Amino acid sequence: MKQATVVGSGVMGKGIAYAFAIAGFKVYVSDIKEDILQKAKTDIENLMEGGYKKGFLKESIYQQAKENLQYDTDLETAAKDSDIVVEAVLEKIDLKVQVFQQLDKICKPEAILATNTSTMSPTEIGAQTNRSDNVVAMHFFNPVHKMKLIEVIRGLDTSDETVSKVMNVSEQMNKEAVEVNEFPGFVTSRMNCLIGNEAMNMLMEGVASAMDIDKAMKLGLNHPMGPLELADLVGLDSRLRNIEYLHETLGEKYRPSPILTKYVKAGRLGKKSGSGFYNYS
Repeated sequence: MKQATVVGSGVMGKGIAYAFAIAGFKVYVSDIKEDILQKAKTDIENLMEGGYKKGFLKESIYQQAKENLQYDTDLETAAKDSDIVVEAVLEKIDLKVQVFQQLDKICKPEAILATNTSTMSPTEIGAQTNRSDNVVAMHFFNPVHKMKLIEVIRGLDTSDETVSKVMNVSEQMNKEAVEVNEFPGFVTSRMNCLIGNEAMNMLMEGVASAMDIDKAMKLGLNHPMGPLELADLVGLDSRLRNIEYLHETLGEKYRPSPILTKYVKAGRLGKKSGSGFYNYS
């Protein structure tokens, strides 16, 4: 496993590409627009330079990682020779299926196709390809360069060989992997959405301010980040899509907090829009 492709160059895609590159993989990053890719290139290079200047990356790794990265809007060029492809597009099942159907035609037969979904079914996605045994979910965490965990989610047809290879890739990337049998929300998203949604309900009910809810979780329960801070970082639109899916599949306890729906309708999407539960202007 020497060459990887990341499809989608948003926050998660950039982080995954960075992690592959510093682990010694040749990496292609693909997105639909050239200006989006150029921004991703700038952001990844800035992250690498910052890591090198702060002493987190050795010079040899820094230089090699820069050489390892390629950017291309043509998905066929980016993916045809890769050993593993990680999809990191929006949490919309139709979009993910469309990407996987394209990859199924483009990639070599033995290539592993992984989705970075936080909630959706690798079984459903894999069933739309002719290689469901090679389809798996690799759920990375934000920010990828700091977070050690990868959830490896086995679909109904995912082979033992595929899971073994992905666990090895995770180790090459200096990550810790846990194997999860597919169920909506997996382990972390199922818990995280519930905690975050309850924090939003408490804010709406006036139990405490956003800052004090987050402070209580950090100092009282030793969470590194409060649930409302985390929702702002992930993006409130992404969080809403995730919890709507869990509400649909797991039932009433995952009904989205009304304040989350209201903020998304108002365009308050969190850090990326400048305001969410906090103001970032």
